[in-house]
Amino acid sequence: MQSKSIQNLSPAGHGETTQRIGRRAAIASIIGTTIEWYDFFIYGTAAALVFPKVFFAHGSSEGLMASFATIFVGFLSRPLGGALFGHMGDRVGRKSTLVATLTLMGLATLLVGLLPTADRLGPQAGWLLVGLRFLQGIGVGGEWGGAVLLSMESHSGSRRGFMASLPNIGVPLGLVISVVVWSACSYWAGDALLDYGWRIPFLASGVMLVVGLLIRFGIPETADFIEANKGEKRPQGPISEAIRTEWRAILLSALIRPGEQAAFYMLTTFAVLYGSKNLGLGKAFILNAVLVAAIVACFALPLFGYIADRIGRCMTYTGGAVCMMLFAFPYFALLNTRLPVAVVAGTIIIMLIHACLYGSQAAFIAESFPAHIRYSGASLGYQGASIIAGGPAPMVSLWLFETFHTAYAVAGYLAVMSFISATASLYLGRQKVRRELQTAWLSEPRRAGRATAP
Repeated sequence: MQSKSIQNLSPAGHGETTQRIGRRAAIASIIGTTIEWYDFFIYGTAAALVFPKVFFAHGSSEGLMASFATIFVGFLSRPLGGALFGHMGDRVGRKSTLVATLTLMGLATLLVGLLPTADRLGPQAGWLLVGLRFLQGIGVGGEWGGAVLLSMESHSGSRRGFMASLPNIGVPLGLVISVVVWSACSYWAGDALLDYGWRIPFLASGVMLVVGLLIRFGIPETADFIEANKGEKRPQGPISEAIRTEWRAILLSALIRPGEQAAFYMLTTFAVLYGSKNLGLGKAFILNAVLVAAIVACFALPLFGYIADRIGRCMTYTGGAVCMMLFAFPYFALLNTRLPVAVVAGTIIIMLIHACLYGSQAAFIAESFPAHIRYSGASLGYQGASIIAGGPAPMVSLWLFETFHTAYAVAGYLAVMSFISATASLYLGRQKVRRELQTAWLSEPRRAGRATAP
């Protein structure tokens, strides 16, 4: 018998059509992920421009290294967030969990803006900053899986790949907003940026938090979660069950991401440093090129989600990984020309290839897990790549360049990561097909039995 708590989650009680529910869920997911990634990106900018001077060693090289290390802390805690909120998402619900992730991320960001500097608090200020960054990572770690599932599971038609891709728009959109806000604050605050101007982007997150929460509170629970939690189906330990029964899918979900993650964080960190410092193109020009490419990606992501619905997740993703592998060296060749048109074109092209991967990735990973442990399995796989790919990418790129004194060493690194993604994508696609065939085979006797029953 279905429990009253699950019955009360039914979207049917809201008197809305399925189409309208799906549209509202998608909008809520996009806004929520945009806010969370805005929070994540403004921290990265502050870590490069402000934090070395106000929290660590007054801007020395050691302070810069310590500040960059706090960025990696956010990646280390993301798998923990995936596990924690994955369990909550499969036990309590997608909607409630997303309210919790947004609240955690927003409060941590707001507290960064209120944090006393090292001049007032001493070394403890730096450690408090590390702790808040750790909490930010936990919030982001639980956000992706829930946002994708809220959008995808609220749609019952043939466009689930498109719907699942929509929350991913929050990444480039959050990047765009963070760059615009930082540029405006830098211009408005001027010489006072280090005094109080740097706090404004973090404090503004509080307003965005309230807006995001109001929107998410108004979204009903997804039909897939309600169906998966009827009666005895309710999972007791979704994390342990996901690891025990779907460890291959978790591992492959992590291994399809290195090419996508290495490209994105290399583009937004190393490429900016390389283009401005080594090629003399100017930091503002490189950032503007990335900004234009991010705007293009906002439209390209749902396009590739739609393409994945038409030709298949595996084919779309594998094709994108192969393209990334082939374009790694031409990308740096375009940068090395120092021609503005070539640099902008190369940046847009690599962001488009990234959009092909990221746009088809959401449904590809999510559909690799059964609904009752989908939040847990998808989050563990997705966030597991943060430690092996996303977090190390800027540091590995810098080490390769300083060791071999050529950006083509970084291109080789990106090509290898993309090859891993392409290979893992093929294996994940084969496993997904095998599971679907097995499910169909197991369910066929039951249908036949029902048909012939007296």
